[in-house]
Amino acid sequence: MGEKVFMQGNRALAEAAIRAGCKSFFGYPITPSSEIAEYFASQQPERGITYIQAETEISAFNMVAGAAATGVRAMTATSGPGFSLGCEAMSFMSAGNIPGVIVYIQRAGPADGEITAAQGDYFQVTKGGGHGDYRTLVLAPYSVQESALLVQEAFELAEKYRNPVVILSDAMIAKMMETVELPGEKTPPRGFPWAITGANPAP
Repeated sequence: MGEKVFMQGNRALAEAAIRAGCKSFFGYPITPSSEIAEYFASQQPERGITYIQAETEISAFNMVAGAAATGVRAMTATSGPGFSLGCEAMSFMSAGNIPGVIVYIQRAGPADGEITAAQGDYFQVTKGGGHGDYRTLVLAPYSVQESALLVQEAFELAEKYRNPVVILSDAMIAKMMETVELPGEKTPPRGFPWAITGANPAP
């Protein structure tokens, strides 16, 4: 573990993801998750981060799939409407055994509802969307501290099981500020045998 700081939930999660070796972030701003994209964008020049603001959440989810297929740690963050749009890409990732992390900050109501804190999208995220017949690993933090810890674990689980992992949070945790002990820097594994490299296979 590293130093203690007073930090907003979304920003603490983003910083912990970077420290976990996630240097590829693709997203479309949507309240209440927008600070995660903003944080990655602010860190881009100094820390070698690839950040792309996609034109839609559909594009962002598919960019995560493409980057993760090469063996790098990639992530997006969204809320109810964006998650609904990304479900098809997630079902593709599950079918293709592609790891990746999706941060889902829930809204009140049926996804398009108010932006206040709620946990109304539980069944959508745990039962699988898109084409169906798949399940995602879901980690649900209860504090800013746990958000920072679970995002690091999410990448490890995604790579172990080669499946997308969802961090399921809500607006309360995402927006509140508390003292958090940030995890230390990690060097992610490289050279996965399943990763696409663009090179011709050995004869």
